[in-house]
Amino acid sequence: MRVLLVSSYELGHQPLHVASPAAALRTAGHEVRCLDLSVEAWDPSLVAWAGAVGFSVPMHTAMRLAMRAAAAVRELRPELPVCFYGLYAPVSRDLTVGRLADIALAGEYEPALVRWVGSLDAGDQPRVEALIQLDRGSFDVPARALLPPLERYAHLAIDGEERLVGYVEASHGCVHRCRHCPVPTVYDGRIRVVERDTVLADVAQLVELGARHITFGDPDFLNGRRHSLAVAATMHERFPRLTFDCTTKVEHVLEHADVWAELSEAGCLFVVCALETVNDDILERLDKGHTTQEATEAIALLRANGIEVRPSFMPFTPWTSPGDVLDILDFVAEHDMVGNVDPVQYAIRLLLPEGSLLLEQGDMAEHLGPYDARALTHTWTAADRRADELQRRISRIVERAGADDEPAGETFAHVRETVLEYVPERAGAGQVLAGSVEGRPRLTEPWFC
Repeated sequence: MRVLLVSSYELGHQPLHVASPAAALRTAGHEVRCLDLSVEAWDPSLVAWAGAVGFSVPMHTAMRLAMRAAAAVRELRPELPVCFYGLYAPVSRDLTVGRLADIALAGEYEPALVRWVGSLDAGDQPRVEALIQLDRGSFDVPARALLPPLERYAHLAIDGEERLVGYVEASHGCVHRCRHCPVPTVYDGRIRVVERDTVLADVAQLVELGARHITFGDPDFLNGRRHSLAVAATMHERFPRLTFDCTTKVEHVLEHADVWAELSEAGCLFVVCALETVNDDILERLDKGHTTQEATEAIALLRANGIEVRPSFMPFTPWTSPGDVLDILDFVAEHDMVGNVDPVQYAIRLLLPEGSLLLEQGDMAEHLGPYDARALTHTWTAADRRADELQRRISRIVERAGADDEPAGETFAHVRETVLEYVPERAGAGQVLAGSVEGRPRLTEPWFC
């Protein structure tokens, strides 16, 4: 059967969640073409060619863009079977399943996706359902040849040059249940590993395609410590000049303090850590598993091993005050991380999709508005209404700065000046920026969900 797999957004990376199911479908005997709307134009001829279409939706932005594209498919060919697959596939099912899509698959979706296409090929009618798949299975080496070249995606900026980057995952899911995270709503505290040989074979083909740096996109690289360390060690043994980055929680940075010298030696340049905020009460509400003091210790530990932290933040929650936002900015400056933070992080606002564990919080109801099915989130207002206005203003600042390619240090200063309008009593306690504002290793496309 002829299957079109469509990606709309994967954090600026070549889309693994198209390449991997494409390989599985080809192994099952189907003909597959791929389209990445983040770097390629919409192509109606591919819709005309296809016997079925699958939209990859691993995150919030991808799902919103996929909904628009699926509407275009329905307009062109209303009879064409459509599937949403990935972490966000079950969200807003009342709006999508039966209207924009025939089936929604989340979790370890590939076997069910292959079965769905197989049933269509056998002449069965498309089923209308939503499924979460968590069975353990094996994976084919992703079909990278079906995708645009690495040159069209985010690069690693380091030492005055830009290097091609490949994106892989050694595991899916997460053993933690942070209340604001969408992963627990599907995996519920479980992980599924990708076989070491499959990950390494994918790394090898990415190196052949020109990659000099690898991003491990696991929700947490140290959820399966032994597996991840083995992958990193073998990758370094085979490709000693290859560098990499990974994501892990602050508590894992400290719990596994003994691994960082080894990972640094294996080529780890930076670690993405979800610090979220420096208000310990809010961290406890989110069930983040760390305190601000522990975040400070994690930054120092990683730097002692030659590894930088690229923190992600979620400054705006129902409990945020403008003072909390200023505390984040001062924390960034105090720890010499202005050059480590993508400015968009200063504007991130909490998303509350269906199933969010935060909805179980007893005091959340007083902040909630109606569910917005198209925006894929429950609406909410902050207890301090000034924070909602501040978030909108910072969003405009970082959007303009991104369009103008403004240096991170300048954007930081503009954001801080704006925040100080809301807490003028702290204007005289400004932080002095220390160290290097620019030049830290980073990917050339900002990270956000």
